[in-house]
Amino acid sequence: MASDTIPIRKGEELDITKIEAFLKNHFPDLPDGPLTIEQFSVGRSNLTYQLKKGEWEAVLRRPPLGQVAPKAHDMEREYQVLKEIHPHFPPAPKPLVFADQNIIGSPFFIMERKHGIVLDTEFPEGVTPTEAMCRKISGTMVDNLVALHSIDYSKTKLFEMTKPDGFMERQVEGWIRRYERSETDLIEGVERLKQWLLSHIPVSGTPSIIHYDYKLNNSMFDAQFTKMVGLFDWEMTTVGDPLADLGAAMSYWIEPDDSELLKRGMGKLPITAMPGFFTRNEFMEYYAKKSGRDISNMNFYLTFAYFKLAVICQQIYFRWKKGQTQDERFASLNQFVSSLIQYSLYIAEKQF
Repeated sequence: MASDTIPIRKGEELDITKIEAFLKNHFPDLPDGPLTIEQFSVGRSNLTYQLKKGEWEAVLRRPPLGQVAPKAHDMEREYQVLKEIHPHFPPAPKPLVFADQNIIGSPFFIMERKHGIVLDTEFPEGVTPTEAMCRKISGTMVDNLVALHSIDYSKTKLFEMTKPDGFMERQVEGWIRRYERSETDLIEGVERLKQWLLSHIPVSGTPSIIHYDYKLNNSMFDAQFTKMVGLFDWEMTTVGDPLADLGAAMSYWIEPDDSELLKRGMGKLPITAMPGFFTRNEFMEYYAKKSGRDISNMNFYLTFAYFKLAVICQQIYFRWKKGQTQDERFASLNQFVSSLIQYSLYIAEKQF
């Protein structure tokens, strides 16, 4: 199996001496031998590293470099969220220890290292995908989203950490503010889109735990692609409207007849465009069947999800344009942001 780690990118190095001292303090039974650190190649926001010492291994997760949006990339909160969710939802990595910014200059936490296959733009070498395999993967994605949404959050500390009442109002207003703080280009139609979102917020149903960044390349599967063994990137997790979670998942779920910019805006074409994968409608209808939830208002949730994805990309592009990250993958994200804004408007105005 190909490695999922790479040598650490320039400018994103960790102080190995400080990390090793921290590990010795918190994990006194670690095996002898040098500590090695490599970086995970996936991800465009928070930085994740593989720590390895003898047979022991773990994952370190820290915020991105440079200025970040207020309340974003809260490592301590994500650590606490994982502590609450892991016992109820095994694909969530077990968190091991949290550290404040005094160690390496930013907060971080360490969690268990999971092994499996993360699917994104291609299947691993030697795997010949079939339509049946792709449908099974699609169904597994739905099943796990339904399972997450079915957890009784009142039996966890998320009950104290979150405020589900007024969730969608806060979301719409908050993501509009995030966009305005990171705006770089004047995009036609964005003001119209903001007003549409503010005036069409639906009444939410029963709240649930939502991952809010639920997508294929945040998921890890076993070798047979029949079981999800890992689900990552829990920084946006909260208790809120489960249909907002479904909408966010669909904003990443690409279909073969989507526009070229939508299909390739984040790089290579995702495998969800291959034959056999659910369409977005199939995914949503299967979710409704499995969960029993009414999805008749999904037009709003999809519109908001594409706007939210546009804001996330805009924040990344803002950091690149300000020179806070050197990653050249971000240089043309402004074009993708514009495309997402236009697509959000298209979805919004298609029905109303």
